[in-house]
Amino acid sequence: MFPHFGATAETLSKASTMVFRIGTDAHLYDDPEDANIAPLLDSKFDSEKCEALKRLLALIAQGADVSNFFPQVVKNVASQSLEVKKLVYLYLLHYAEKRPNEALLSINCFQKDLGDLNPLVRAWALRAMAGIRLLVIAPLVLVAVEKCARDPSVYVRKCAANALPKLHDLRMEENTPALEEIVGTLLNDNSPGVVGAAAAAFISVCPNNLSLIGRNYRRLCEALPDVEEWGQIILIEILLRFVIAKHGLVQESIMFQSCCTESYQSEKDGSDINSAFEEDNGDTGHGFMLELANMVSRCYIEGPDEYLSRSSYIKEVSSGLNRSCFVSGRSNDDVKMLLQCTTPLLWSHNSAVVLAAAGVHWIMGPREDVKRIVKPLLFLLRSSHASKYVVLCNIQVFAKAMPSLFAPYFEDFFTCSSDSYQTKALKLEILSFIATDSSISPIFQEFQMDYIRDPDRRLAADAVAAIGLCAQRLPKVANICVEGMLALIREESLIGDNVCIDGEINILIQAITSIEAILKQDPLAYEKVIIQLVRGLDSIKVPAARAIIIWIIGEYNSIGEIIPRMLKAVLSYLARCFPSEAQETKLQILNTAVKVLLCAKREDLWTFKSALSYVLELAKCDLNYDVRDRAHILKELMSCYLGKDLEEETNNLPQKDIPQMLAECIFRGQRKPISPEPINFRFYLPGSLSQIVLHAAPGYEPLPKPCSLLCNDPHQHLNVVQRREGSGEGTTDSDSYETDDRDTLSQSANEESTSGYSSQNSISGYSGCDKPGSESEDEDNADPLIQLSDVGISNKKKKGVSQLGSDSMEELMPKRTLESWLDEQPSLSDPNLSKQNQNQARRPSATISIGDIGGRVKPKIYALLDPTNGNGLRVNYSFSSETSSMSPQLVCVELIFENCSTESMSNVLLVDEESNKGLDSADQSLVTGESSMPSQNDVPDLVYMEEIASIEPGQSTKSILQVRFHHHLLPVKLTLWCNGKKYPVKLWPDIGYFVKPLPMDVEVFENEESHLPGMFEYERRCIFTDHIKEINSDKDGSSLTKDKFLVICKSLAVKMLSNANLFLVSVDLPVASNLDDASGLRLRFSSEILSNSIPCLITIMVEGNCSEPLNVTVKVNCEETVFGLNLLNRIVNFLVEPSITHL
Repeated sequence: MFPHFGATAETLSKASTMVFRIGTDAHLYDDPEDANIAPLLDSKFDSEKCEALKRLLALIAQGADVSNFFPQVVKNVASQSLEVKKLVYLYLLHYAEKRPNEALLSINCFQKDLGDLNPLVRAWALRAMAGIRLLVIAPLVLVAVEKCARDPSVYVRKCAANALPKLHDLRMEENTPALEEIVGTLLNDNSPGVVGAAAAAFISVCPNNLSLIGRNYRRLCEALPDVEEWGQIILIEILLRFVIAKHGLVQESIMFQSCCTESYQSEKDGSDINSAFEEDNGDTGHGFMLELANMVSRCYIEGPDEYLSRSSYIKEVSSGLNRSCFVSGRSNDDVKMLLQCTTPLLWSHNSAVVLAAAGVHWIMGPREDVKRIVKPLLFLLRSSHASKYVVLCNIQVFAKAMPSLFAPYFEDFFTCSSDSYQTKALKLEILSFIATDSSISPIFQEFQMDYIRDPDRRLAADAVAAIGLCAQRLPKVANICVEGMLALIREESLIGDNVCIDGEINILIQAITSIEAILKQDPLAYEKVIIQLVRGLDSIKVPAARAIIIWIIGEYNSIGEIIPRMLKAVLSYLARCFPSEAQETKLQILNTAVKVLLCAKREDLWTFKSALSYVLELAKCDLNYDVRDRAHILKELMSCYLGKDLEEETNNLPQKDIPQMLAECIFRGQRKPISPEPINFRFYLPGSLSQIVLHAAPGYEPLPKPCSLLCNDPHQHLNVVQRREGSGEGTTDSDSYETDDRDTLSQSANEESTSGYSSQNSISGYSGCDKPGSESEDEDNADPLIQLSDVGISNKKKKGVSQLGSDSMEELMPKRTLESWLDEQPSLSDPNLSKQNQNQARRPSATISIGDIGGRVKPKIYALLDPTNGNGLRVNYSFSSETSSMSPQLVCVELIFENCSTESMSNVLLVDEESNKGLDSADQSLVTGESSMPSQNDVPDLVYMEEIASIEPGQSTKSILQVRFHHHLLPVKLTLWCNGKKYPVKLWPDIGYFVKPLPMDVEVFENEESHLPGMFEYERRCIFTDHIKEINSDKDGSSLTKDKFLVICKSLAVKMLSNANLFLVSVDLPVASNLDDASGLRLRFSSEILSNSIPCLITIMVEGNCSEPLNVTVKVNCEETVFGLNLLNRIVNFLVEPSITHL
């Protein structure tokens, strides 16, 4: 380019870069390390101070530590220059937590700036104060936030709202009412910018205090269109939750049919809504779609986990809501206002806002008005690939529950060449649900011409599966679909290359699977299809496909007239091919032979018996143990057929023994129809992250229970119900917002705390009902090994509690307490059982703490000098759990000197090899007695031990050495003097003793852990085997059987405490019916780093059987990333190492 100028692309690029950098501060990143930073900070010119502060911020952006400039930067906080003040605030926010003492010196300047005339200065000062997260200044920050919440400047009030979550993170429960009052004030603000920030503060501070929303509901709805986009998402969610909690669901919405009770459906609105569902979904899919809509709505309100767990054991109990939990959307002003204010947001530029608004109309809108969300969602499909995938995940749920919404727009879901495979798969699934009799023809043409011929065979297999789903939903096109798939099977079977790509199921298997699903609807009508599959069995070589066809033969062996006559030839063919078949095919051949024999007529009985006997004999000699086991089981079950002659069996036909009845029950029993939708499919709220990842993301909460605000006040709830029943329609309740619900909320909270207290007292009271001759529990529980602190099961007293055979368990806690702790679950049919107790019954667990374990802990011993190199002197060392009284940076090491020679040794001394500067014993005592701690630079590398005068032969002596390690991997080089000779030695560090125990309880541990997520959390997995030896020793004839859980707890706790200086907080002990399953066992340890007192939390989680090697997950939460990762690696290493001696 431009050869006559001699320019190249590289030189032109550099020139353009230089031009764009003119007039910017980008040059600061080229060489930010300038020695003139300190003089510039002390300059009297603001321009030079700005230059120095910009260089400091550039160094911070590059990861450098410039905290040594903190005192000089703090001095400039009182500068009159706005630019200097802003840069100083940015620097202070970054280093305030690391240098809290110096940061506190600037609090007076911050408070002074809160009264500045410039609103920017006031906002910066408040933001800086809220960023200094110290409990000491929390009351000052609270006063500042209260003051700024009423500031005339909108920007200052917005900063006050943003400061509330930071203040709430300090866990100051006594200030919670004051924070909620400030949130209520900001929610009543006239500025939309402040309202958006206040909504975010409401979610963080008091998400369940919906009475604050009730006072400002109308104002919030009016301000919603003007709030910033990300604030709109939060505010829409808050308003939706309030309307549902206050008024309930809408009678005209899709949620009403799903959640109302069966009696109310049949009594009033069931016929109308059922007809609407039939209009949407057709006659055949009506039952399934109605069930799917019920699942969607239940998952929205209860949460998928709770709904699926409840539905797994409650089959026929109706859990519907009563009629007072529904309101008419046409007459309720609040519902109409919510739908009206969110309608313009359906065309927002932000995709997340559109999804949030669409979720409101999907849940609360009348069925005839839900269609207004269709075109905005389809418009979002033209956005980026990531947004398109998120929108399709939500459309997928909408289309499954209400296919008529998107049925006219099926062409918008045709795939594009630029779409990813995940996007194409979602579009195919949506097309299979919205296809109708009028649109199925172009959809099939699209499938046949493009998708099935696509080079990506995964997409082709998905297209075949979609055709099968369409055939199941639309019986009119089922025959066409079956014929097309049979032709596809013939074509694929001739290709011969049917190997699965990347583990995905290939087209041939998917086509046969789809035909199998269609056959289940009407097997008799598809007799010829089964015959064609049987005839093509010889040309199909894929084991999975052959296994499916063989299953079809056995399942429908008595259908029609032709199939029973083909069975002899088919079984003979399968018997000949049995040795060369794959495992899954062999298993299906065995099952099919049994099914055919059970349904055989008298004239064919001998032939089928011979075929089954032949196949069983081959299977008993097979190399695969699954095939051999199946053959042995089937031979026992069919012994009544195989061990008798024909005439004898015919005579004894009415008499059936147990194996024969069991065989008929297994292979001839009626099968329940399988729903196309998996039973464990999870539906989350539209627009949430959980709907994309298909599990509850952190912070996800389902919708509140309908009319839960009314339930807090029984009198108010009774009046509302009477008004609704009297009028027959929902009321507006426009005056209800003037009522303050704070008293009712506090009353319900007090009732919950009282119930929890009585539950705890029931345990102690139950345990105190021992016999008169027994000792008191106070004496027994003086210092127990296991202390029960939290029980996750019901404490209801029952008779016939099974007694454990472990004598050691009875010594750990009183017998009555143990029985109540291991009590059975309460009856689920008890109407008085609260929902909270039911949730506890489904999660049986107990939080315990292990005490008196210090005597079992034996620190690991390392060799410092062996007798061979030390002329008979052996020196071992172990790390002590004591902390140094001189400096927190010193690690205490216990030395053990032993004379293994026959002569005495004198003048034994251990000194630093690199420096002879140390403290003698007199200086040590002097420093120890001083109240002030030495600074970081004054801490010596080694505090010398006292010289040992002499050690006699065979004698050993101990001494404490205090060492400062500079790195967790680098040793300290020392010199050992003995008898005038010196021996160079190396003292290797152990990062497990760079921490000290930090006592805390479980609640404090969980609070600290919640503050250290994401990048401050590290996990690794390993295998733990130390417990196996002790558990197996009990099986060798020991009279006392130890509890396996306690053995594992002791082994893990001893291993951790023997290799690191930690504090054992608690142990979560699983309480389950399977006493050999240790999954759910959790140990918590707490500590803090010696050098900077930063907390370091460790969690051990166990999975697996007690008698086998356990899968252990180690999690470390620590702000120091490098230290946390190294400590995690150290813990995993010593957990994997087997113990030398059994403790």
